Amino acid sequence: MPGEVIDRPNPPPAPSNLPDDVLSLAVKFEKSKLDESTYDGLTHFRRAANYIAAAMIFLYDNVLLERDLEFKDIKPRLLGHWGTCPGLTLVYSHLNLLITKYDLDMIYIVGPGHGAPAILASLWLEGSLERFYPQYTRNREGLYNLITKFSTPSGFPSHVSAETPGAIHEGGELGYALAVSFGAVMDKPELIVTCVVGDGEAETGPTATAWHGYKYIDPKESGAVIPIVHVNGFKISERTIYGCMDNKEIVSLFSGYGYQCRIVEDLEDIDADLGNAMEWALSEIRRIQNAARTGSPIMKPRWPVLIMRTPKGWGAPQKVKGEIMEGSFRAHQVPLMAAKTDEGELKQLQDWLESYKPKELFTEDGDISKTIASIIPKTNGKKLGQQIDTYGSHQVLKLPDWQKFAVKKGDQASCMSTVGEFLDQTFVDNPRSIRMFSPDELISNKLDAVLRHTGRDFQWDQFSNAQGGRVVEILSEHMCQGFMQGYTLTGRTALFPSYESFLGIIQTMMVQYSKFNKMSRETNFRKDISSINYIETSTWTRQEHNGFSHQNPAFIGAVLNLKPLVARVYLPPDANTFLSTVAHCLRSVNYVNLMVGSKQPAPVYLSAEEAESHCRAGASVWKFASTDDGLDPDVVIVGIGPELTFEVIEAAAMLRKLAPSLRLRVVNVTDLMVLELEGSHPHSLSHDDFDAMFTAEKPIHFNYHGYAKDIKALLFGRPNLQRISVQGYNEEGSTTTPFDMMLRNQVSRYHVAQAALKGAAIRNEKVRVDLHKLHTGLLHQISKTQEYIMATGKDLDNIYDTPSFGGKESVHRDIGYAD
Repeated sequence: MPGEVIDRPNPPPAPSNLPDDVLSLAVKFEKSKLDESTYDGLTHFRRAANYIAAAMIFLYDNVLLERDLEFKDIKPRLLGHWGTCPGLTLVYSHLNLLITKYDLDMIYIVGPGHGAPAILASLWLEGSLERFYPQYTRNREGLYNLITKFSTPSGFPSHVSAETPGAIHEGGELGYALAVSFGAVMDKPELIVTCVVGDGEAETGPTATAWHGYKYIDPKESGAVIPIVHVNGFKISERTIYGCMDNKEIVSLFSGYGYQCRIVEDLEDIDADLGNAMEWALSEIRRIQNAARTGSPIMKPRWPVLIMRTPKGWGAPQKVKGEIMEGSFRAHQVPLMAAKTDEGELKQLQDWLESYKPKELFTEDGDISKTIASIIPKTNGKKLGQQIDTYGSHQVLKLPDWQKFAVKKGDQASCMSTVGEFLDQTFVDNPRSIRMFSPDELISNKLDAVLRHTGRDFQWDQFSNAQGGRVVEILSEHMCQGFMQGYTLTGRTALFPSYESFLGIIQTMMVQYSKFNKMSRETNFRKDISSINYIETSTWTRQEHNGFSHQNPAFIGAVLNLKPLVARVYLPPDANTFLSTVAHCLRSVNYVNLMVGSKQPAPVYLSAEEAESHCRAGASVWKFASTDDGLDPDVVIVGIGPELTFEVIEAAAMLRKLAPSLRLRVVNVTDLMVLELEGSHPHSLSHDDFDAMFTAEKPIHFNYHGYAKDIKALLFGRPNLQRISVQGYNEEGSTTTPFDMMLRNQVSRYHVAQAALKGAAIRNEKVRVDLHKLHTGLLHQISKTQEYIMATGKDLDNIYDTPSFGGKESVHRDIGYAD
């Protein structure tokens, strides 16, 4: 049975066992009738939008039905989704009315992104497509182009996308529309986002959490969201959860979330029902905002939410080949799949399209009627497709000089603590254009300095209510990502710090966002936006206390898989380089920036000036740790990541004692993208520069923070790869000690030294003569160290002392074990 069997269209939910008096929580008021001209404007707009939306799915020609349809008028491939379109155009028409009446700044976000025909049709009617795409003029030619090219390579895709004016959310992967909406209104006190959440999308975990978004909106400083749950009852082949919930269940649920709930379901006069509900929602928003902005904020205000019950695929043929169509799952996509070849379905399509009476809606030259134009905002900037915040309101940050926060070379410092001081000042200097979204890990990640002059924006807590705040902490990575996307796409800048292992939760969200961003860059109307910025800390190297579940650097690979013009991955080795990197990322535009750093105190290898130079280059030879400044090496060892670089430095110091004749070059890479094949990425080293840094033929060993395959993929295509070895995290971990994590994953100083000796022995006869002895000695050190850790449950006291390289001989500690 491919789909659910139903015995009637638009079946109501079975009654619940909740007491009837819970319906007293629902908002009730007398519906006033709309005046005739308003009613005509709304219905004509909607008829025109629905006609165009349906035609976009089916018609290859004869777009205004100037003759009877023939098979040749039907597209060879029928692509698109009709089921949600009537509900989306219904809301669009009423938003036009509300904007015109109250001169609102509004964005329309649709969770059911597959309803693109409805949105594109409405954008054509209001003239926004013509504004950005000259081929979609509001006449016969423009309408022909819109309808016939939809869902083809030369037209708009089947889902709302970055090419869609007014869109800041694609809706391909369901669940995030509401969180994006809340992020968009933060720090924009006059903005209202109307967000339609489909009842299929409402089943997702991220949407379930996103209903709490208002608890992070301070109505004094931010705008508001009007959520509309579109309950049309069906998904692709069965009913939805919300479609099977009666009004008592719906009202109880949303009252518990903290909302005032209004049910919109009068199909006999849906315009009066929805129009009055929208007016009520706006008045409630203004009441809550006015209280907050006049010094009397309401604790736990009950924001409005609308539940709109309309049939799935409203207006489509009621039955097709004896099966229920309108008001069932069958209307989800293409209601008449055989219209290209079946006379009966072709006739049904003709009747369906003619039911909208297109001759009443369009003029002879294909423009819209005056009745439709009457409810469209007159000012371009007020039209939903031309709201400036959706495509051109980027605010450039005023950044402090990061070098003023630099740490003295040779000291020990936490990357996170150091950058927290810089971000604290950044928040002070940019009180309305930067935020941090964090999953309840700020203190643990040692970024608490950011709270020095601001607070956590959590409105449901009486201890932080009505105080604003640049920081939002919520234990949902999906919410942090959604907030960040909405905030960034409307012109501001955001940071998302997280435990390394849990960023993977939002991997597909990040990928979806990068796709939207990529297509944005290919339009001619979307301006630059700030990069999205991830700070990945509490990494596997120092998650030994939390265990195996907290040890996962896979998010690095996810970012590396993005388009080269978007992906940026940085692993700064110390506090000063991390400062330089954060400052750079906050200045950058259009990228996905991932910064991986340590929260524990670690050596500061470079001065501020050296750090800036190193970060600008992306990688450099560290002469202080190399022999003879790195000239003519036997082998090259490379550190990538703070803890892994420390082990490389320790190995370099150790090797000076173990093998004095070994000539060594130490390299640190802070920008992963420099390793890519020349021409593969804007940052990639040329062949000559790569050979100059890593030599053309000497063995190279990479000690890398992430999975070894990341480096192997980046280096693919470089010549002479057989000389390269890579060691990284290899899925070994537990609740243990920090140094045991190095040992288990074979990235400790001993393992690096073994790799260096093996490589150096190829050309250095003195090393080769002693190779076996040296190798077994290091194995002995590994074994004895592991025994000590198992016996005591801790690392050696001096294991993280910084070695010095004062002259030819290094000062390095012996472990000091006796057999």
